[in-house]
Amino acid sequence: MAEIAAGARLPGAKLLKAGPNGPETVDLAAALAGRKVVIFGLPGAYTGTCSTAHVPSFIRTAGSFAEKGVDEIICISVNDPFVMKAWGEATGATAAGITFLADADGAFTRAIGLAFDAPAAGLFGRSERYALLADDGVVRVLNLEANAGTCDISAGEGLLAVI
Repeated sequence: MAEIAAGARLPGAKLLKAGPNGPETVDLAAALAGRKVVIFGLPGAYTGTCSTAHVPSFIRTAGSFAEKGVDEIICISVNDPFVMKAWGEATGATAAGITFLADADGAFTRAIGLAFDAPAAGLFGRSERYALLADDGVVRVLNLEANAGTCDISAGEGLLAVI
């Protein structure tokens, strides 16, 4: 069961992004302070459902989230920052204004209680599939998929329907 829930404050985290001179640390608490932010987490960059459904759903809905006052959409995955940068560019999500951040050691994913292993698929310490709306770092809505292989309530459209 997820440790994070609506009404809870997201834990502080140091995430990574690939900058022009190498990895840069992003303080998640600072990025969320005083802002309305959508975060979606997924099992892995370049994986099937993540690439064909989850990321495209937020590219399609980015404008609608902005109309609802969302300041930023962030994709978080347990991958390295270089893979996340390349994946954001390859999917067109970076061009659509979506921020891709790496939870390289999985600390944030574990802290919110959403880590899982799928040894048969070669996935260890990965993130369950979810989408949430945070207002000033407090979770207002959490849409957590029952199965990480599906993308229904955690898709952009699924989150938009309930905010």
